[in-house]
Amino acid sequence: MSTGAETQAPQQPTGKKKQRKFWLLLLTVIFIVIGIAYLTYWFLVLRHHQETDNAYVSGNQVQIMAQVSGSVNSVTFDDTDFVRKGDVLLTLDPTDTEQAFERAKTALANSVRQTHQLVINGKQYQANIALRKSDLSKAENDLKRRVVLGNAGAIGREELQHAQDAVDNAKAALEVAVQQYNANQAMVLNTPLEEQPAILQAAAQMRDAWLALQRTRIVSPITGFVSRRSVQVGAQISPGMPLMAVVPADHVWIDANFKETQIANMRIGQPATVITDVYGSDVVFTGKVAGIDMGTGSVFSLLPAQNATGNWIKVVQRLPVRIELDPQQVAEHPLRIGLSTRVTIDTANLEGLVLANVVREKPLYETSALALDLAPVNQMIADVIHANAG
Repeated sequence: MSTGAETQAPQQPTGKKKQRKFWLLLLTVIFIVIGIAYLTYWFLVLRHHQETDNAYVSGNQVQIMAQVSGSVNSVTFDDTDFVRKGDVLLTLDPTDTEQAFERAKTALANSVRQTHQLVINGKQYQANIALRKSDLSKAENDLKRRVVLGNAGAIGREELQHAQDAVDNAKAALEVAVQQYNANQAMVLNTPLEEQPAILQAAAQMRDAWLALQRTRIVSPITGFVSRRSVQVGAQISPGMPLMAVVPADHVWIDANFKETQIANMRIGQPATVITDVYGSDVVFTGKVAGIDMGTGSVFSLLPAQNATGNWIKVVQRLPVRIELDPQQVAEHPLRIGLSTRVTIDTANLEGLVLANVVREKPLYETSALALDLAPVNQMIADVIHANAG
């Protein structure tokens, strides 16, 4: 029995060694297969994907500024409030602008009356011309009679000279009357009263005063959310002073800053996926490349780098790439400007353009909320002219 045990003992290590070699070989094959599969996947898919986490949500920040100066009476909305296009954000004290409007209305009435007086003066000057013509005709007739009497020696030469002087004076008076009429006509020129330059100027000033009065109510040009409100009740504001911002939530995009070594194969229209930090991988936004900026951030900075200096260190630059998002996804999962994102672009399709070559035919952004209907003030102007025209 001892001999059989000795013969079986060396066989056990040999079986374990073979089993170990089998598992090592199997693991080696598995790793090789995984490596080949990864290389294949990288060659077919991954090498066409460029990714960066230097990407942020961007959008429009519409600055609200006053067009006229004044004291703030009321502030209707605060930060995070939702506003619609045309809503009154704040109002200014209208006392000064109301007084200016009344002064402009009075100036228009005065201008109408003065211009109407010029028209009446034209008729007066015409009557004066007729009178001067009559005086000239009488003086000429008197001169003719005195010439006959002078030839007959019935009157002296002095009286004859006085008759000649009377004719000359009548001609001069007629010329003065004609020039007065012409000067008056130069101011009128047979133009309708409401189209006289002085009245048009006064009407324009009244219209400006009315616009200033309407602009004491500052409205929102777009629909969005109020942010960065800095105006307070009672503050004295002037035109161009930032009061608050309105940020629309329906039009946002991604500014992805890719390295210059990543953009060689990027084209307009290539698909992109966006993962935001706020929603995580549970929400994957889809989009497309809308365009590639024409310069790096360092070029457009306040103090651009001077690479021609001796102390130069090469730094890999980044170029902003704009990604347009699916509006429906943005509506379902709202984003805020400035949020961090991770962007991946599929660069396999190289048929797109590197730079856009189409000019926009319509405005990208526009609003009608700031346009004022001038029909009411035009009716006021017509009423003032009619009431003072006589």
